[in-house]
Parts: sequence; C-alpha cells; structure tokens
Amino acid sequence: MTTLALGPEWLSPDYLISTFSLPGILLIVFAESGLFAFLPGDSLLFTAGLFVAQGQYISQPLWLVCTLIVIAAVIGDQVGYMIGKFFGPKLFSRPDSRLFKQENLEKAHEFMEKWGPKAIVLARFVPIVRTFAPIVAGAGRMKYRTFFTYNIIGGIAWGTGVTLAGYWLGQIEFIRTHVEAILVLIVLLSVVPIIIEYLRDRAKKKRTAAAAPVQPPLMDAPTTQLRRIDPDEPYPQPYPPQQPYGSQQGGQSPYNQGY
Repeated sequence: MTTLALGPEWLSPDYLISTFSLPGILLIVFAESGLFAFLPGDSLLFTAGLFVAQGQYISQPLWLVCTLIVIAAVIGDQVGYMIGKFFGPKLFSRPDSRLFKQENLEKAHEFMEKWGPKAIVLARFVPIVRTFAPIVAGAGRMKYRTFFTYNIIGGIAWGTGVTLAGYWLGQIEFIRTHVEAILVLIVLLSVVPIIIEYLRDRAKKKRTAAAAPVQPPLMDAPTTQLRRIDPDEPYPQPYPPQQPYGSQQGGQSPYNQGY
C-alpha cells in the first residue's frame, strides 16, 4: 500500500511502518507526545490500524499494538511533564530555533488556561499542542496525581481510539481502495483545530486593536507651549521686563543705592 505524504517521504506513515514496523511506531509516539512536534501522530496510528487489519508489516495482535501505543504515549507525556517541571522557566525564555518556537509553547499555555487539567486529554487530539501540553503542565506545577490521571485517560482515548478507527475502517472495501485520500483527509482534519485557533487569535488581536483608545501624539515642551498660545494674546516673554537703570523715585541708580 502506498500513501500520499504531505511532508518528507521518510515521515510518511506507510514508509515508517513498512521500514521500522511496531518499534518505529512506539518510538515516534513516545517522541511526539512530549519531546518533538511535527512528527506524524494521528495519521501514523490510523495507518497502523489499517496495516493490522490487512496483516501487513505488523505481526502483533491488535490488542497488543493498542496497549503498547498507549504505554508509549503515557511515558512520552510523563517525560514532557518532567522537562517542564525542571526546565520550565528556561524554556519560556529560550529563543526560537528550527525545532522550537515560543509561539507553540504559548499556544499550549493558553490551551491549558482555558481547559484546565482536562486539556491533557483534549490536547491528545490537537497536533503540536499535544507535544507542549505536558511541558506546560509541568512548568505550571500541576499536581502530579492529577496530571498522571488525565494522562492515562488521554493516552487510552487517543492511542486506542485512532488505532481502532484505522482497524475497523480498514476492513471496508471503499476505505482500502482509497487509502491515500483517507490519510490526506485525516491529516487535514488534524490541523483544523490549529487553523481555527489561529483565526480566532487573529480576530481577537484585531478587536483588541480596534477597541484600544487612540493615544495623542507625543510633543516636546516647545510644541506644547505653542499649542497653548492664544493668537489674540501677546507672546509670553521668557524673561521678566528689564528695570530702568535710573530709579523712578529720586533718579538714583539701583546699583549705587546706599552709597
């Protein structure tokens, strides 16, 4: 079976599974859960279910495949939590690089702020956020018991849900004959939440900018003074009027009084 890759060929699910089989799936699930974003996640599990249904590349039974995927996903999130707990402040102040973007970390933080602990479950189904959510949870000092509970729930829901979907749908003739289109659709659907969140964030910024009060232009002191002058009034003198050298009383000069 050949599938259409939306990225490099070596990251296409069918190539990874046909080359590395189940160990490769587990390694990628572990890494994508709390270490490296932009690895195939949903499409990889769905394709794994398809291959199990067709008896290709994966010889292990379905229950074992799902169990091992869940374990790899849970362990990956645990590692991400520990990274956030011990290195959280450094991560939030780290500059952008090819593999790390502050924007992704901030998005995960906003996601956690919005949904609370259950974000650990929901983030499983949102690419990129799935990787950074456990890191943010660790940096935010979420209670370990709470994180562990939601981590297991999310790992089971995602690891078994997506894999079983591929397994069951893989037994349908139409799905088997249109695998390429189905996988492309899955990848596109997986990025829909990111697109929606981006558009909402963009609209929010526009509303904030439109609602912000217009600040008057800053002016230096001379310009401010000119704006205050009444055109009908004489221009204010910067110094007091000069006194005459001869006194108005007695004709004495102010410099020789007392002599």
